[in-house]
Amino acid sequence: MSVILVTLGCRLNLVESEAMKDAATASGLSEVVIINTCAVTAEAVRQARQTIRKIKRETPDKKIIVTGCAAQIEPERFAALDEVSLVIGNDTKTKRETWAAIADTLNTNARPYPRVQVANIMAVTEHATHFVSAFSENTRAFVEVQNGCDHRCTFCIIPYGRGVSRSVPMGDVVEQIAKLVDRGHSEAVLTGVDLTSYGPDLPGKPKLGQLVKAILKHVPDLKRLRLSSIDSVEADEDLIEAIATEDRLMPHLHLSLQSGDDLILKRMKRRHLRDDAIRICRDLKTACPDLVFGADIIAGFPTESDEAFENSLRLVDECGLSFLHVFPYSPRPGTPAAKMPQVKSDVIKSRVKRLREKGEEVLSDHLAKLVGTTQEVLVERGGLARTKCFTSVHVGDHFEAGSFATVKIAAHDGKRLTI
Repeated sequence: MSVILVTLGCRLNLVESEAMKDAATASGLSEVVIINTCAVTAEAVRQARQTIRKIKRETPDKKIIVTGCAAQIEPERFAALDEVSLVIGNDTKTKRETWAAIADTLNTNARPYPRVQVANIMAVTEHATHFVSAFSENTRAFVEVQNGCDHRCTFCIIPYGRGVSRSVPMGDVVEQIAKLVDRGHSEAVLTGVDLTSYGPDLPGKPKLGQLVKAILKHVPDLKRLRLSSIDSVEADEDLIEAIATEDRLMPHLHLSLQSGDDLILKRMKRRHLRDDAIRICRDLKTACPDLVFGADIIAGFPTESDEAFENSLRLVDECGLSFLHVFPYSPRPGTPAAKMPQVKSDVIKSRVKRLREKGEEVLSDHLAKLVGTTQEVLVERGGLARTKCFTSVHVGDHFEAGSFATVKIAAHDGKRLTI
């Protein structure tokens, strides 16, 4: 391929990389590698720089264009790398006119051109809708419905890479999903930086639940609809009703919990307390008994005591979590938490280990409950499939990728189900 995309980080980057690939290819751009970076941690930025150097060694004749959150936040740092030809910002990276202009300069070696093309992301107040024709490497289609964040969690740098919260109009989302269904995708996943902040910038101020209901009503051929990570305390009444009543809205929610201790949550500037998380999980489970929860939890946030950590550990059972994403805290320069008293690295490692062991325990319990049941799965590539509750099933090469299959669960290996 003349245009190669390397995607680092979140699902939102995955969506935007597909849009960039379409736009860059249509522009006639050739012999380039586009690296879509992540900035969620200092380690993510280090990996981005490492990836740039590695790709240049492997493909010395190709020009490297860097974009994404790390490039948006620290453009001059990436422009200073000899391997990099161009740095572009998050607000323009999915626009076709951006890539047409880049093709005119890079393909013809026109000089001079600005190596850094990054604007003030905080000045962007409208979402530039970008349609993705298809997701060639995924059976699920990811649809960006929201970008940016108006909150300022003390550990998070992402608002400075994504800007203020901006929403895609409901009609545009419905149109995009309908087109993806026509192109063969049976499942769509709604994504955003702060998904449950969807809507207040749009006429009529719709909320996420209203969007979900509109999609299910107006795209009847969509077999499955999923939500990516949500902030549980912002779940609106329409969303809770849809979770309880809509069979095509999948019974799996990934919650941004981060901690189970009230003092740490306040120091994180989260918008919920421990009891809020427990209550919303209980209420959602009552509304939809089949619902399965996953969650993000940070271990070793600054000032986290042994007692505070134990509160996070207990939260796993109290919220009924089955899937854990455990993150060791690492200071991100430019965030308030980086200036707080830090927890010792060996303590963080120990806490991460205990949380991950707890994650293995609850996942094993969840898998064991499904052994002997019959499940409808959507088959992915690599011999894997997903149940409605997003549990991974090894199905081998018995089914075609993208198809649905009804399978009897025979066992599990601690990580996934088997038939």
